[in-house]
Amino acid sequence: MSKTEKVWAVVPAAGIGSRMQADIPKQYLPLANKPVLQHTLERLAYHPDIEGIVVALAKDDPWWPTLNIDLPCQLLIAQGGKARSDSVLNALTLMAEQHGSDPWVLVHDAARPCLRHEDIDRMLQSLLTHHVGGILGIPVTDTVKRVDANHMIQETVCRKGLWRAATPQMFRLNRLKTALFTAAKDGLTVTDEASAMEQAGWEPMIVEGHSDNIKITMPQDLALAQLYLQQQAGDK
Repeated sequence: MSKTEKVWAVVPAAGIGSRMQADIPKQYLPLANKPVLQHTLERLAYHPDIEGIVVALAKDDPWWPTLNIDLPCQLLIAQGGKARSDSVLNALTLMAEQHGSDPWVLVHDAARPCLRHEDIDRMLQSLLTHHVGGILGIPVTDTVKRVDANHMIQETVCRKGLWRAATPQMFRLNRLKTALFTAAKDGLTVTDEASAMEQAGWEPMIVEGHSDNIKITMPQDLALAQLYLQQQAGDK
């Protein structure tokens, strides 16, 4: 990448992760002797092309001060919102206020601590010259079923062209900020940054990543993430 290009990361970390059935938000659960969020931030911060990170935290978050955070890049704290999209928008607004430029931004889930530097490299190589940006994803390989409210199978869905969206999701700060603001103003549902960009009329690209970039959602995911971190030892 160009030595003058600035790439920032945004990590929305204001959620409570109710499906984990834990006493604390999932991003603060212990994983390989560190909180999940600390692993995630270190994976991003130790990539040589990440200039800085903005973390969006819940108001009066009591767990954040307990983290032993010492990162080799700039770290900013933004106010979290009700939804993920609100947290990301707040983080982008803070960045826009403090930086006059329009950098590429990698939005990454707080509960994805197994992101490989190799996948960040692939995203930067593929998207730095792309006119819109894009996301990391994994092709669907399982047979997919559509079911009704009673869990009765209605049809088998053709998986050709289907991908599982992951993060990071990489877009220019100002364009993504505008897309998220417009979606919120219009009352549109935004499940990820790409969906906001799609609703704004853009066509993001998808970049294939590794399937071990899991999002910790259920209790059993912690053991799997620990296994992946052990296998990835050395990819900080």
